[in-house]
Amino acid sequence: MGFNRKDLISCVLTGLITGLVAWRIAVFLQIQPVFGVSFIWFLAAVPLCWILGVNLGYFLGRFMGFFNQFGRFVAIGFTNAAVDFGILYLLIAISGVSSGAYYSGFKTISFVMAAMHSYVWNKFWVFDSGASQQVGQEMTKFFAVTISAAIINVLTASIIVSYVGPQFGLSAEAWAGFGAAVGSATALAFSFVGFRMIVFRKH
Repeated sequence: MGFNRKDLISCVLTGLITGLVAWRIAVFLQIQPVFGVSFIWFLAAVPLCWILGVNLGYFLGRFMGFFNQFGRFVAIGFTNAAVDFGILYLLIAISGVSSGAYYSGFKTISFVMAAMHSYVWNKFWVFDSGASQQVGQEMTKFFAVTISAAIINVLTASIIVSYVGPQFGLSAEAWAGFGAAVGSATALAFSFVGFRMIVFRKH
């Protein structure tokens, strides 16, 4: 197994989606460009990163087979985050509302849309499970794993931040970021195993 035409097209397409969203969010939030250079360069840099990441997955897959899928899974994970944030900020930009009940509604919409996006890409590219006659059952399992991963993410981060507390001389703010990173990494691993072994398992 190695990098093929489908991988190239998928990397370029999802990379462009991620790069475009990241660029427009940076503009919306009025983030100052580094060295005065527009963030439009994301449109070229992100697809390249995806291509390199998927190829790295295939290389590591020579030693541990699951990496063949994991490289693609990580690329889609970042793309899903971009879709989530992109839809959220689009709704905020259109409405001019960024808090309260409307925000909760916006976040629900962005989460569901990102999850649907994730389902399609994971099914047809990452795990290449093909057409299924039991789409409803498959999607139910997919959402169950996705929601479970979200809960694990929050719980892991909360335990590290609220119960373990800052370590290694880190400030409370830095430790909060560390907790979030560990929560995300734990949820990522859980999602990958769940999708591979339960949702898109090949019999």
